[in-house]
Amino acid sequence: MDTVKIMIIGAGFGGLCMGIKLKQAHIDDFMILEKADDLGGTWRENTYPGAECDIPSALYSYSFAHNDAWHSKWSGQKQIHQYQHDTAKRYQLEQHIKYQQQVTAATFNDTSQRWLVTTQCGQQYDVQHVICAVGQLHHPSVPVFKNAEKFTGSMFHAAQWKHDVDLSDKSVAVIGSAASAVQFIPEIANEVKRLTVFQRSPNWILPKIDRPYAKWEQRLSAKVPLVTKAYRWSIWAIGEYLMFPAIKGHRLSRFLVKTMCKRNLNRHIQDQDLKTKLTPDYPIGAKRVLFSDHYYPALASPQVDLNCDGVQAFDEQGIIDNNGQHTPVDVIIYGTGFKTNPFLADIEVWGSQLCSLRDTWKNGAHAYLGVSVNGYPNLHLLYGPNTNLGHTSIIIMLEAQSDYVLSLITHLDNTSALSCEVKRNVELDYNQALQVRLKDMAFSKIANSWYKDGDKVTNNWAGGTKEYVRRLQTNDLENYRYT
Repeated sequence: MDTVKIMIIGAGFGGLCMGIKLKQAHIDDFMILEKADDLGGTWRENTYPGAECDIPSALYSYSFAHNDAWHSKWSGQKQIHQYQHDTAKRYQLEQHIKYQQQVTAATFNDTSQRWLVTTQCGQQYDVQHVICAVGQLHHPSVPVFKNAEKFTGSMFHAAQWKHDVDLSDKSVAVIGSAASAVQFIPEIANEVKRLTVFQRSPNWILPKIDRPYAKWEQRLSAKVPLVTKAYRWSIWAIGEYLMFPAIKGHRLSRFLVKTMCKRNLNRHIQDQDLKTKLTPDYPIGAKRVLFSDHYYPALASPQVDLNCDGVQAFDEQGIIDNNGQHTPVDVIIYGTGFKTNPFLADIEVWGSQLCSLRDTWKNGAHAYLGVSVNGYPNLHLLYGPNTNLGHTSIIIMLEAQSDYVLSLITHLDNTSALSCEVKRNVELDYNQALQVRLKDMAFSKIANSWYKDGDKVTNNWAGGTKEYVRRLQTNDLENYRYT
């Protein structure tokens, strides 16, 4: 059994950020366990055509790791993944990462005040702190349809793209029309013989206005990083002061964002029936507002059909919708997103007095500041419950959480205690107040959303990033019990 002070689970943006913060604090006694054979998280997994971030790269990057080599304003999967590798190398994280180590269990020992972490291959680690950085978007969600097993063609989820399947001159069905689908549909629309998109509900879509960076812009960014910082701030400000107020229900902000979305739709779609099908009936922000310059033009193509009647069943040759219409297809691609609840679904977590995290979260996941859970000393979450965003970069949240966890670790080192645990009443009061705020926001205005577990919003934060960062920078160490 190996002994280590700090165990980070996951080598995506969150885990790498935490590792860098530890290195900067001159803490080297840590390990990062990664289930795959490479780092990167969602940017390793999602390789579908057109995969890219829906936040401009100047903001979807670490504030402390400037990159002057972005190819375009909105970088694709390959370059984001390369940025992760380059950053890990710059901060010498490779020596701390162990690959193909999928964590299956973590058990807290009340006597030693330490965790026993177990991996799928049977390896065990004795650690003081467990930091979960496994993310929210890594389990593909595949709906169960009648007779799906009878379909004889190729079938796969966008997050598990089969690059060996040739789509040229094929009839293809895409089930789902959210973030991933909006990106890959334009990439395959001109390649296939026929494309049918099965849409459950439309999305509010803003124009992306993407373009490559000129060489002089890259050189300017390299020589004067302050220029990129100013651009980064401007992107953040648009999200914080326009998009977030719209989600919160501010009438003028909501009107402005809605108007921009409708103008984007009207610019590309002339057919009134299609325009009606593509117009959402829910408030801005109830589902994530998307960005695309190419999705609407793709749907307007003569070889593309939009079906809003829902999927009733499959058969050997295709899909039958709820009106009984049969669509023959050769390939079916799921663009149906990810399972986000329950959190930490792959790991059995047993806390103090052998309490089960699954039982603790049976009515929906919760955590103080999205980081700490009562009953689970020295367990720290990155991108935990109620820390997702619908208006700006999640990396802002990850940096704040990593700094906060580091402050807990260093404070504990300066005491005679072995563990810290958020007080029960502190977590309870925090989450009750949070849910009250969330009930008035767009996230709560629809029944079916990956933001929710039942009627409870478990994924999203109720405020802006400015408020969240400020709250985590506040010295609240008295809210923890030290043992």
